[in-house]
Amino acid sequence: MLVLRTLSFLAAAALSAPAADLSRAVVVVWAGALPEPERTAATVLVEEVHKRTGIQLPVATSMPPDGRPAIVLTRQAYRPEGYQLKLEANGNVRIAGADSRGLLFGVGGLLRAMEYAPGRLSLQGPLDVTTAPAYPIRGHQLGYRTTANSWDAWSIPQFEQYIRELALFGVNAIENIPFQDARNNPLMKVPRREMTHAMSEICRRYGLDYWVWTPADFDLNNTAKRAALLERFDELFADSVTLTGIFVPGGDPGDNPPDLVMAFLEDVAKRLKPRHPQAKIWLSLQGFNAKKEEAVYAYLDQKQPEWLGGLVAGPSSPPAARTRARLHPRYGLRFYPDLTHNKICQYQVPNWDQAYALTLGREAVNPRPAEFALVHNRYAALSDGFISYSDGVHDDVNKVIWSALAWNPATPVREILAQYARLHFDSALAVEIADAILALERNWAGPLAVNGAVEGTLLLWNRLEQRAPRLENNWRWQMCVLRAVYDAYVRRKLLQESALESEANRILSAAQDSEQAMTAATSVLSRAVSEPAGADLRARIIDLCERLFRSISLQTSVEKYHASGAERGAVLDFIDVPVNNRWWLEDEFKKVRAMTSEPEKLARLAALGNWENPGPGSFYDDVGHEAHSPRVDGDAEVDPDSFRGAEPLFWWWDSGRSRARLSWQTTMWPRRMVYEGLDPNAVYTVRTGGQGQSLLSIDGERVTPAAAGKKMGEFYEFTVPAQLLKDRRIVLTWEIPSDEEDLNWRQKSRLAEVWLLKR
Repeated sequence: MLVLRTLSFLAAAALSAPAADLSRAVVVVWAGALPEPERTAATVLVEEVHKRTGIQLPVATSMPPDGRPAIVLTRQAYRPEGYQLKLEANGNVRIAGADSRGLLFGVGGLLRAMEYAPGRLSLQGPLDVTTAPAYPIRGHQLGYRTTANSWDAWSIPQFEQYIRELALFGVNAIENIPFQDARNNPLMKVPRREMTHAMSEICRRYGLDYWVWTPADFDLNNTAKRAALLERFDELFADSVTLTGIFVPGGDPGDNPPDLVMAFLEDVAKRLKPRHPQAKIWLSLQGFNAKKEEAVYAYLDQKQPEWLGGLVAGPSSPPAARTRARLHPRYGLRFYPDLTHNKICQYQVPNWDQAYALTLGREAVNPRPAEFALVHNRYAALSDGFISYSDGVHDDVNKVIWSALAWNPATPVREILAQYARLHFDSALAVEIADAILALERNWAGPLAVNGAVEGTLLLWNRLEQRAPRLENNWRWQMCVLRAVYDAYVRRKLLQESALESEANRILSAAQDSEQAMTAATSVLSRAVSEPAGADLRARIIDLCERLFRSISLQTSVEKYHASGAERGAVLDFIDVPVNNRWWLEDEFKKVRAMTSEPEKLARLAALGNWENPGPGSFYDDVGHEAHSPRVDGDAEVDPDSFRGAEPLFWWWDSGRSRARLSWQTTMWPRRMVYEGLDPNAVYTVRTGGQGQSLLSIDGERVTPAAAGKKMGEFYEFTVPAQLLKDRRIVLTWEIPSDEEDLNWRQKSRLAEVWLLKR
């Protein structure tokens, strides 16, 4: 836990005390042979200062005789991995590490606190910090595989630099993916086996833990595949110069029963111990039902294997509190938080607008500092720490938030971001940049059309660009600017295309001649292509994506930049995807033209035009759309295991290019829907659209459908009992079908739209 004897970094920087000039400082280390990780700490300090200032700090083994200030690296008894960082009265800086890692982390603390400018290096006082980490496991997965959207194209030096920069925020563990995903990758500069060895060597030199993620994504009854994977483990153990942990997920991927999984882990352990006797195997229960879960605990209670380090709580795992309560105290519990995805994931962006889901997808640049601070601090005390799930650099801010909070959960988010900005951007603008990153997170909060702050965020980043032009080639900076530009572009696009669809719907609902109406509506909708909104921002997005591919190999397009899939951060490929129902209406017009009678055509056009406008006294909700579901009660019955309410599922059909109606592409089972001010003397019908079953209750009473359409685009209809209207209010709730446990999640029932129709 962090102990501040005087002031935090951020508070210290705000004081008027004179800054210590370290431009002529000498880095002083112990005389004699130092362990390599401690030599690495000194090297990191010198090299990182040089990158930011052009100053080459000399290294000596004794204090400088000419009175120049010294940055002294030394050892001091303290809690493991901890350090003291002190600016002394004589202008010297003392970094005293409890061990080799503590010294490296102390260097990181100093680098995050100093002020940089070309030819100048200073430290604002007073500063006296003694600190050690709250949690022993603090790491990130950097899997060198085709699935990744950036580092699959990296060189070994790039990996070393990124691992170094993570360590500067207290990270002590790196997890690679040596086997999974055997697809050919034209971007890889280094064979996977060579990179596996290199990453373990980097961790050894920096004194960090090296982990691997190694799923058994096949039937373990297949003896040939099982033997082949064990041979690959032999190869891995021989190639790794250091190895701390082997994480084998029980599911996602993998679908084997516990008896086969545990027997396989026993065989892995036998091969592991001779080469890496201190390494442990860790298992997740991802996707396990209660029966499988209990089978694992029974095995552990009976055998208490020494080779097991503990369990891992990741996406689709049992609740962490239940796992910790049931797990024997001798074993650890490590979190595997998904920091990389925005939707269809463990921590979906709350209250996300569908326009973002359609264009940005699962792996866009996604700084979510305030939200992830809340998540970390809510659950961290159940664990021994974390190694995150990540598939690229787009979640770099999220990694730093988790790293810093696993060191000290009490650190304010804004302070972490200011240190991030001081280290990676511009120390003079650090606090302003921290606020600008927080503004990016707020861009994604709630309905986009009414979030005018998005334009303000773009203006803020534009002004920062003008004040810090030297950052234009900094990849972290490029990512932040891309997000600011892309968000504003999507909003302008949404405003235009929503207005065009409304105009087209008015034409359709008033149609007198079907062909004339469809021609006029098509002309209106096509203005999104012929007169697009935000053309200047679109050009900037294209340029920024090109620069990011050159600077950090960020793959924002499948065709242009070799992204491994459309959902893997390929935001450039979706820059022109409609965020209205233009595609669906175009397809519906083809169906209308195939009809035989004009009255039939006009009736269908009227239904299309009035789809979301059922008339006076009636109501429509697109239940999964944040902006189009005012009667969904989002605050009802928050899940205690996730501290969230019901969340929409943003479907990913046709590789993200579905022409289906947008309301069908976002589904959700709301906790409840509330209707007020109804006419007690009217007759009302509830109509629902979705897939599968709709088990509706009105004011707690199950109602029987008068019609039951189970395909998307068909409808259930329920008559509202007259006695329930006496108080002018009804509440709709749904029972999630209980007979679909064996169905794939894609085939399960789901709800897309709800109408309350006044007859």
